[in-house]
Amino acid sequence: MNNALRSFGFGTDAAAANAALLLRVTLGILFLAHAGLKIFVFTPAGAAGYFSSLGLPAALAYLTIAAELLGGLALIVGFQTSLVSLLLVPVLLGAAILAHGPNGFWFNNAGGGWEYPAFWALALLVQSLLGGGNLAVTED
Repeated sequence: MNNALRSFGFGTDAAAANAALLLRVTLGILFLAHAGLKIFVFTPAGAAGYFSSLGLPAALAYLTIAAELLGGLALIVGFQTSLVSLLLVPVLLGAAILAHGPNGFWFNNAGGGWEYPAFWALALLVQSLLGGGNLAVTED
């Protein structure tokens, strides 16, 4: 690594712990935002109707909202980060394949493509490998 960058802390263990913290909190906030969208904009009943329109059980919408809320909170505080990240991957893969897959790759396509949820799933895998980083309430 470039010595100038290393002198500012890049490429160090401390930088990796801070990167894990930044990624963890960002992912957690995004999950809370998506749960909020389903609760306050689409409503849980509307989300259940959408899931049904995809051929999924309506109850899965409520489980998804719960996973987004609880998973988002767990990520923000750093509770069992690696495990929570891995448990949330199927939520994003389901979104990528079932909800957004038919719309093509690009997320700016009508109905949103699978680009964004696929990237988000990969970010969760990276988070699971990094662990919680700094300020996590539990060690991974």
